[in-house]
Amino acid sequence: MATNGVASTNGKDRSRSPKKELKTDPSKLTEEDLQDGFSVQQIFTSTTTKSGYTYDDLICLPGHINFGVHDVSLTTRFTRKISLKTPIVSSPMDTVTESDMAIAMALEGGIGVIHTNLSIEAQAEQVARVKKFKAGFIIDPVCVPPTMTLQELEELKSKLGFTGFPVTAGGKMGQPLLGLVTKRDTDFVTNRNTRLSEIMTPVKNLVTVKEGIDLLKANNILQTSKKGKLPIVTESGLLVALVARTDIKKNVEFPNATKDPLNKELLVAAAIGTRPADRERVRALAAAYVDAVIIDSSQGDSVFQHEMIKWIKKEFPQIEVVAGNVVTKQQAKNLIECGADALRVGMGIGSICTTQEVCACGRAQASAVYNVAKLASVYGVPILADGGISSPGHIVKALCLGAEAVMCGSLLAGTEESPGEYFYADSGTRLKAYSGIASSGVRGAVQDKGSLHKYMPYLNQGVRHGMQDIGAKSVPDLIDKMVSEQLRFELRSSAAQREGGVHGLHSFERKLFA
Repeated sequence: MATNGVASTNGKDRSRSPKKELKTDPSKLTEEDLQDGFSVQQIFTSTTTKSGYTYDDLICLPGHINFGVHDVSLTTRFTRKISLKTPIVSSPMDTVTESDMAIAMALEGGIGVIHTNLSIEAQAEQVARVKKFKAGFIIDPVCVPPTMTLQELEELKSKLGFTGFPVTAGGKMGQPLLGLVTKRDTDFVTNRNTRLSEIMTPVKNLVTVKEGIDLLKANNILQTSKKGKLPIVTESGLLVALVARTDIKKNVEFPNATKDPLNKELLVAAAIGTRPADRERVRALAAAYVDAVIIDSSQGDSVFQHEMIKWIKKEFPQIEVVAGNVVTKQQAKNLIECGADALRVGMGIGSICTTQEVCACGRAQASAVYNVAKLASVYGVPILADGGISSPGHIVKALCLGAEAVMCGSLLAGTEESPGEYFYADSGTRLKAYSGIASSGVRGAVQDKGSLHKYMPYLNQGVRHGMQDIGAKSVPDLIDKMVSEQLRFELRSSAAQREGGVHGLHSFERKLFA
């Protein structure tokens, strides 16, 4: 018998309506009634799915905003002892991080990792350049020899884009300063074969100062002398630095700079391997006062890395050790118990990485970050989400899953501070080469992103807005919300992923920042 469209079996009505009906009295709504989405624990520990997830598979649900975006703090940890004001680390790749990138990263509150595709001496010198840097001082000005002709100087000017050069005995830094040659010295000289020694302003007519002067005093001397450049020399007259009025005018304070609290030097890390020769590399890096080393391996859980970690912590306890790469909890546990101060998480997910394709090993990055971070948090060890980052949104998602910082390669390649020369595609787009050191010969190109000092604020502001939308005022607050299941997620279908990006346009141009 049927009654009002509801079938009856054994005298009981069986309704097609959900068992749990929606409450009609708003005063009786509970937190459970208002909860949307899923916790990260429900997504990654579900027994009904056997899939690994990437950042794009997930979307964070918004929380409640009761603070301004300027109130969001990005302070976080790089290692147990090293803190950052920006949760971004530049990758140790030869098309991403050398001293210029490491200096810029540290000034912007992150940290750079000098790549290991250098001789031991060259890598140590790169580290030393970062440690010697002082904002406003040019520590490696382009020098020219007195024998250079005016024609050669004009060619150098057109290549480098500036017009003033210190003249030293051999055309290199650290040699006796002989004079300066500027546009004023060359403007009315018609003979292009004239040597610089004939037209330069000799050192006896220059205003110079001794090394050790601070930037404020150097600035005052430039202003009172009305000079454009101020050479800094040793007692014996060797050129060690240069201060330019234009650089002081452009120089800004970097309140978020990653510095040693005692000597105020910028912090820098460097990559090493696990071969016996790398112990000599570590010794050279320690002599250059490196602050941390990253053991560079796609599969970090090896006896070779275990031995290297233990040796470094015994011989150089002042150096922080970032171990990896790992993607599983067992790998993480093994390296932490050897003494690792942080873990690098990711295997085969970088834009130019071929590990998963060639070796059939790796893990989807969101799954790797969550699972390793969960284990590492028990030991109080921070993790770096390495690879798969192509937008500020990916940075936010990595932090939401427990990472305390992200390591970026392609995201930072193409900036002015990355190694390499720009070139132009057939379309006229300005590019820089980008390659992975261990990526089976894969080489690519990335678009020009301008100066890191303009690009990093764009990335940081995107992360701040994302955290504000979620309702988290700091990185620890964000992780706490994830652990306490206040932070909610949903999985996205392929259609949802398309909908969440730019779509439905005939054509468009994406500008990172104005």
